[in-house]
Amino acid sequence: MTTEQTSGAATALASPNSTKAHHAASSIQRQDVSFADFGVKSEIVDALAAIGITHPFPIQAMTLPVAMQGHDIIGQAKTGTGKTLGFGVPLLNRVVAPGEDGWDDLVAPGKPQAVVVAPTRELAVQVAGDLATASAKRPSLRVVQIYGGRAYEPQIEQLKAGAEVVVGTPGRMVDLLNQGHLSLLRAATVVLDEADEMLDLGFLPDVEKILSRLPAKRHTMLFSATMPGAVVSMARRYMSQPTHIRAADPDDEGATVKNITQFVYRAHALDKVEVLARLLQAEGRGRTIVFARTKRTAAKVSDELRDRGFAAGAIHGDLGQGAREQALRALRHGNIDVLVATDVAARGIDVDDVTHVVNYQCPEDERTYLHRVGRTGRAGNKGTAVTFVDWDDMPRWSLIDKALETGHPEPVETYSTSPHLFSDLSIPEGTKGRLPRERRTLAGLDAERLEDLGETGKRSSGGSRDGARSGGSRSGAPRSGGSRGAGGRDAGRGRSRSGARDGDATSSDAAASASGATSGAPSSTAGEAGDAERRRSRTRRRTRGGRPADATSPTPPADA
Repeated sequence: MTTEQTSGAATALASPNSTKAHHAASSIQRQDVSFADFGVKSEIVDALAAIGITHPFPIQAMTLPVAMQGHDIIGQAKTGTGKTLGFGVPLLNRVVAPGEDGWDDLVAPGKPQAVVVAPTRELAVQVAGDLATASAKRPSLRVVQIYGGRAYEPQIEQLKAGAEVVVGTPGRMVDLLNQGHLSLLRAATVVLDEADEMLDLGFLPDVEKILSRLPAKRHTMLFSATMPGAVVSMARRYMSQPTHIRAADPDDEGATVKNITQFVYRAHALDKVEVLARLLQAEGRGRTIVFARTKRTAAKVSDELRDRGFAAGAIHGDLGQGAREQALRALRHGNIDVLVATDVAARGIDVDDVTHVVNYQCPEDERTYLHRVGRTGRAGNKGTAVTFVDWDDMPRWSLIDKALETGHPEPVETYSTSPHLFSDLSIPEGTKGRLPRERRTLAGLDAERLEDLGETGKRSSGGSRDGARSGGSRSGAPRSGGSRGAGGRDAGRGRSRSGARDGDATSSDAAASASGATSGAPSSTAGEAGDAERRRSRTRRRTRGGRPADATSPTPPADA
């Protein structure tokens, strides 16, 4: 069955269950409909009501009638439309917690009954938090998070203690499956969240391995902002007659929401930070997310903004998980109001009241643009999206503009002193590129505690440059954030390579430095071996003139 609906109207296409779909669709038009009307357990309804959620969003209202009956679902909706509860409520409604009716009848009590797979750590944390909130009135229900960047042992201990719901990233899930610590044989419900992003990141083999460990008879829900061919193909292979539900708003302008005001400027690389610093002093600016394409740019921009007096933090792949979670907590708690992020790290960020999104670097394509600007203008609020386009990015922006019809085919050349910049964004006249001291009222990133998560090989925080880079991923640690055991395996490879490559002095130094942080003596040996190799290399070069450099090398080389 395929059902395509909008928030303003509902249409059920020809299918065996079209009558049922029609009734489900028509129910979302009633403003007084509640979660209880869909047969949701009272504990879940009460938990949601306690945080002010009483009426389902359109994607939730369209999903619940189908999901509650156990039918497979493909849910397609934009970021920020409430997809998590769309699959979370049916999932929790089906799970049996310790002490509840049916617990003693379970074949394997304490083994996961449901699993949610997410592409990024941040999204996994957000989903697990939402599920925990929705199950707050069921204190015995256990939701366990497993993802890379944290030590294995605490996650293994939680799984041993028992878990009804597991939320995690593909890499760490596969690791724990292979190690025998995670069993999905009794997981009758599986959710693939942000499936398009998972495939973009190359997780298809891991996702397929996870699906192969699940029961053949299961309830599968797949959610995705877009439906590329790879996602459709995966749905056909692993889902049984899924219902395709697409939530759209008739007020959307093409693919972007109408309440987001968009500005596109052709900015120059040496002036962009200055433009950004003045933009961040616009009237009415609240929480702001600044997007960069590379980890290096994200770190550089965040550092520059802090130097200029702004309360800024960063999340990107070179940061450890503790530092990334510290930055997100600081943003949510109001200790910082600017977050600089890369696209992958930002996936799954769910922060309320984001007033501005800044594309410091032009997005790769129209889909990335939509994911970025979709962080603002949520829940009926107004938002502002500003995109900086370098001269080299003009062809890329042209394609994005044509695909989305943004109305900005030729970005206006803009400098930090351009009058239209001030008028467009309501920047007070006379604003400079540094935040005045009297306006530096936020506590900053250091107000949040940096948790020790037992991670290795990543920078500890955005603010500690000294020493952080010595253990960073640039010195041999894997870039996956530790999801495949960053601690020993890869560090060992780094040591063996440093001794084997005679001429690569830089690689030897970096690998020895990274190894020394965890293994002491072996790294010293590797460093001494590297020094010896370099000395021998210099000796050989000196003897090419035909005269031995010292008594230890009396025989000249053959080409002398």
